[in-house]
Amino acid sequence: MDTQFDTVIVGAGAAGLLMATRLAEAGQNVAVLEAGPERKLNDLVSSQIWARKLKWADTSVAEAGNHAIGHAFNSGSGTGGSAVHHYGVWLRLRENDFSVASDHGVGLDWPIDYDTLRPHYDRVQREIGISGDAEAEIGRPPGDPYPLPPLPVFSQGRVLQKGFEKAGLTAMPVPMAINSQPYQGRRACLYDGWCDAGCPIGALANPLAVWLPRAQAAGITLLHNAKVVRVLRSSTKQSRITGVDYLSGGETHTIKARDIVIAAFTVQSTRILLNSKTDSLPAPGNREDQLGRYLTTHPAATVFGLFEEETLPHQGVTGGQLLCHDHYAEKDQGDAFGSSQWIIANAIKPNDLLGYGTSRPDIRGPALKPWLERAARHLGNMTLVTEDIAQADNRITLSENRDADGVPGVSTIHNLRPETIALWERRVKEGKKLFELAGADEVWNGPRAPMHIMGGTVMGNDESASVTDHMGRVHDTDNLYVAGPSLFPSTGAVNPTFTLSALASRQADHLIRKYS
Repeated sequence: MDTQFDTVIVGAGAAGLLMATRLAEAGQNVAVLEAGPERKLNDLVSSQIWARKLKWADTSVAEAGNHAIGHAFNSGSGTGGSAVHHYGVWLRLRENDFSVASDHGVGLDWPIDYDTLRPHYDRVQREIGISGDAEAEIGRPPGDPYPLPPLPVFSQGRVLQKGFEKAGLTAMPVPMAINSQPYQGRRACLYDGWCDAGCPIGALANPLAVWLPRAQAAGITLLHNAKVVRVLRSSTKQSRITGVDYLSGGETHTIKARDIVIAAFTVQSTRILLNSKTDSLPAPGNREDQLGRYLTTHPAATVFGLFEEETLPHQGVTGGQLLCHDHYAEKDQGDAFGSSQWIIANAIKPNDLLGYGTSRPDIRGPALKPWLERAARHLGNMTLVTEDIAQADNRITLSENRDADGVPGVSTIHNLRPETIALWERRVKEGKKLFELAGADEVWNGPRAPMHIMGGTVMGNDESASVTDHMGRVHDTDNLYVAGPSLFPSTGAVNPTFTLSALASRQADHLIRKYS
């Protein structure tokens, strides 16, 4: 492409489209390259078959370790990226999530603190709308109140809340990037529990509903089926990145820009940078062999129970109705380590990966139909999210295998430390007890599962232990940035989309000021 852009952004997900919007509205000439197909809000269909289409559909990512990252489920493909099928649980990292190494001697510290991100949390929540109750939210860091009242609590939430009350714990409203009322031209939620399929009415603040219309109105160039394979260095100045090579229509194309932002989600962002190594130079950000390291996820579990009371578990939103953070601040627990949260009363269907129909493989044959009929009206469930500890040996590397386009594939390895496994086991045991207190006559839990993917291009002040600086600029470059959850040095135990959006907001401001 002959046009010289101010900024090229790789990836049309939550971080990429937010930055594209801000930069274009500030007058920059912005191009966004998306490897997947074009998606529009009115293309979305509320079905599990459709929901699968939103997940990763390209070459598989090889996974190893005692807790594989689940790339196919956690990633996305096409306009909006993985945030098209996210559930809208938007929580701020807590202040102590930024300093786990200093406070506890494990993992990594962030090069910034909560106060640095606070104004961006506040700004982003005004732009997208969050429904919640800031005063009721235990442990919430300082910040503006939510612009919308909390979502309603349905039968399932009221039943499960009894268990928390009996245990002396607090079940509070979940802050959700889902409209409880119409907001900025977007409709209110229908509470039909199809968030995983993308929300075609726009009540859930995915990038198709929030950022894409603004970005297009501001005049961005958006290319789909444009698979970026590498960034290009200047022939005269090694620290300067001139553009990217991308594949489209079976041919290689080059696009140039003053600044390059890689926002292709955790694994693919790292893959692009690793594949940018030359015969004479290491990959950008890899002079100290840090690129791809500190891969993290959130070890999660689902607890289920059957109740005499009617719960109607299909009602509500997939992300959940209530939240418990009573133990969040208790990171160091002897043999166990990390923060954790319970997300309570998720709207749930009987089928597919997250459905309750697959949670009991021991029930089969003639017993299955009556069990499903009871569960459809009397089942309760909640999700455990626990903190991971960043470890250098958990990493993303290029594999010897190549995809259909001849680009090196990706291998990942991720192992949990014993302290993390102990935390998960302790919380699952607690969760089953809470269900018994709520009156469940049958309780079980699902397996340990990966939720979210972070790390690989972590932020830091020291190049020997990080890939980017506090603005997400790759250390050994002048104008190459990374955006998204791959920047996270630590995970906390809260869902990452709000934080990666706040980081992208801060990065956009930096790139605007850089040339003002």
